[in-house]
Amino acid sequence: MAEPLQLSGVRQGLFQAGERITLTDPKGRRHSIVLTEGGQFHTAKGAVSHDELISHPEGIVVSSTGGTQFLATRPLLKEFTVSMPRGAAVIYPKDAAQILMAADIFPGARVLEAGAGSCALTCSLLRAIGPSGRLISYERRADFATIARRNVENFFGESPPSWDLRVADLLESRIEEPLDRVILDMLAPWQCVAALAEVLVPGGVLCAYVSTTTQLAETVETLRVHSGFTEPEATESLVRAWHVEGLAVRPRHDMVGHTGFVITARRLAPGFTAPLRKRRPARGAYGEDYKGPRSQPG
Repeated sequence: MAEPLQLSGVRQGLFQAGERITLTDPKGRRHSIVLTEGGQFHTAKGAVSHDELISHPEGIVVSSTGGTQFLATRPLLKEFTVSMPRGAAVIYPKDAAQILMAADIFPGARVLEAGAGSCALTCSLLRAIGPSGRLISYERRADFATIARRNVENFFGESPPSWDLRVADLLESRIEEPLDRVILDMLAPWQCVAALAEVLVPGGVLCAYVSTTTQLAETVETLRVHSGFTEPEATESLVRAWHVEGLAVRPRHDMVGHTGFVITARRLAPGFTAPLRKRRPARGAYGEDYKGPRSQPG
């Protein structure tokens, strides 16, 4: 059996039996396979023997029996997350990267995640906190949790000791241990703000990932009304690849556009409230029944 992938890095050295690798054909199509002694990867252009890959270094090129060449590499995390089995929709690599930076996930951090889904973001969080950190992942659905655990084990080679996957509803759970960071990927993250504020350390970051403007508005206003957080920041990221072929340099047409909004706010110290914003809201931005803090004229 292949040695487990360490959270602090990636597999290194020669390919081993039991390891998952990626074969890329001349058209750029990627094929994920698990190496076995005596095994074969079959394609329309012939088969590739696993024995030609085992005990060889990453980055070699092998040929199928039909003469097609394949580049053999270990999968990058971004490749693994978009191709892994899934129950719930995954957080795309561009959003996972934004969340890691916006929430400032650091080695040794105590992080709570809800919900785990298919664990695309979980893998990134586990890498970022390292073996000295702790990640608590909540997932309401047992079938999603089973897929999530399998995906994490497939990527890391085992279930990391720093990971605690709980099949439960965060809204119905009692959290008592202090947390440095909270990442919410759920339908109504605003419902958890008050409870999580009690265990989030001063200066800690609450980060919510939502897909609609309705969720965005409700989450931001809830954080403002709580008054125990800094002014929320809401952003989204768009990724556009480019075609570069000689003098033909142009944007590609398969742009990854809107997938979700990332909302972040930092916990204030107990007894302190957020300063009023120094900007004037647009006329009609708040209804007559709004009870939260309003902007202060600038």
